[in-house]
Amino acid sequence: MSSLPPASQVIASPGEWVTPQQTARLIEESLPLSTVRGQRVLVIVPDHTRTAPIGMVFQALHAHLTGKVAALDVLVALGTHPPMTEEAIAKRLELTPEQRHGPFANVRFINHEWKNPEALRQIGVWSKLDVLELSDGQIEKEVAVTVNRKVFDYDHLVIIGPVFPHEVAGFSGGNKYFFPGISGPEVLDFFHWLGAVVTNMETIGVKWTAVRRVIDRAGALIDRPKTCFAIVVDRGQAAGIYAGTPEAAWTVAADHSSQQHIVWHDRPYHTILSCAAPIYDELWTGGKAMYKLEPVLAAGGELIIYAPHIHEVSETHGKFIREVGYHCRDYFVKQWDRFKDYPWGSLAHCTHVFGSGTFIDSVETPRARVTLATGIPEAVCREINLGYRDWRQINVASYAGRQSEGILLEPKAGETLHRLR
Repeated sequence: MSSLPPASQVIASPGEWVTPQQTARLIEESLPLSTVRGQRVLVIVPDHTRTAPIGMVFQALHAHLTGKVAALDVLVALGTHPPMTEEAIAKRLELTPEQRHGPFANVRFINHEWKNPEALRQIGVWSKLDVLELSDGQIEKEVAVTVNRKVFDYDHLVIIGPVFPHEVAGFSGGNKYFFPGISGPEVLDFFHWLGAVVTNMETIGVKWTAVRRVIDRAGALIDRPKTCFAIVVDRGQAAGIYAGTPEAAWTVAADHSSQQHIVWHDRPYHTILSCAAPIYDELWTGGKAMYKLEPVLAAGGELIIYAPHIHEVSETHGKFIREVGYHCRDYFVKQWDRFKDYPWGSLAHCTHVFGSGTFIDSVETPRARVTLATGIPEAVCREINLGYRDWRQINVASYAGRQSEGILLEPKAGETLHRLR
């Protein structure tokens, strides 16, 4: 870690946010025109499920580079999320229709296609011994490393994205915008399942994890110059922006995120009403309302994911999830021959939403209960092995201010991590 080059940075004063002017100066300092003039530049950004002032940074970058580079295009790091429309990508970049069809008309918008072999290029293969080493002996399997082939049409890659505590990687950001952001399914399934085996409780909010090692090892295989603008978010705005290589920018941003995005509690809670933020439109992403609060959920307690706006388990992965259901890690591990051929990324999600538990003598015992108060019908909730409550019968305000009773309300769950001291 000490060998990383220093990252440039701008940090807002307490109670303030990074301004567009500060952002522009940071971009000019960290991405001099002499390094990219005449080149093709590809900007990699998250989809709508990540809160951050992406538009402020992208528009400052565009102002800095337009007319100086041969191309400036945008690739959305969807991972396995559904593709975004042209209008949705423009909104993600905070562009008005007039801007999109005016000064930004030459910017090409590209959706990642994780499941299309024609859209991917293999850049390496990890042997079984490699994977054993990367996974601390947890997994033995050959893994092909594939990434969106569009990156090789460009001379310089720029990441713009936030850093938050993350259930699989420990903290999001950095090279994670390549893997799984624009990767193929093999490495994606490998490291998601690795995170599931380690468990959310042992991973989330931990800086250096086995999954981060996998992500950075894969990122090093992309042989293009890279600049990362890692954003630490406060109420939707930038509390800090760090610029440098994906590794250098990420490491300081993760340190800042650990101070900005973790709330510490003195006790666990037997009841948690976790209101999933509107940006999560499926349980696939809305599961963050569980991940970020599991560490303060008492054994035997209940966490309610309150999200009337969620009506779908997952557009992409729903078929598999409906077949296997949500279960604890050991339910899958101890019946591995039964489940090994399902997508490992889907299995990982199932364990993370269900939470910790045991599977002994064919009996599964959850550490705590997870209940859905969403637009997903009761029959489907039961089918996928989660509890159900009618959201219309829940008075959200009645859960507020009751921490002393062992009841916690999180009104905007998904990005802030709650942990016990």
